[in-house]
Amino acid sequence: MRTLMIALASGLLFGFGLGLSGMTQPQKVINFLDISGNWDPSLAFVMGGALFVNAIAYAFSRKTAKPVFALKYELPSKRDIDPRLISGAAIFGIGWGLLGYCPGPGLANLATMHLEPLLFVFTFIISALATRYILSKPAIS
Repeated sequence: MRTLMIALASGLLFGFGLGLSGMTQPQKVINFLDISGNWDPSLAFVMGGALFVNAIAYAFSRKTAKPVFALKYELPSKRDIDPRLISGAAIFGIGWGLLGYCPGPGLANLATMHLEPLLFVFTFIISALATRYILSKPAIS
């Protein structure tokens, strides 16, 4: 139960930060990507701030044996670049650039009860389930 409460608090803090920084507004993301038009550099500052906080947390994690709120650190073990990683990043980037949504702001925008974020999250879930299903099938040789 404690882990669930910490996860909830972390998610709420993340969502609050997205809202406070304006990153839940798809037009802000689209303007960041529009370098030849109405360019808005604020997303770069938000990402820089997130990288700074993450760098501090990562450095701290390297000096401690175990995390405060978990049994062990869950760090990625896979480091190779494969077609799945490249295609997933490309699909994510295309969708992010076209719609201005990624999963975090999309979920945070569910609170608005507007149709666009509802459709985004619905298609995101369907796509994730379809991908899981397709990847669970044995490869055709």
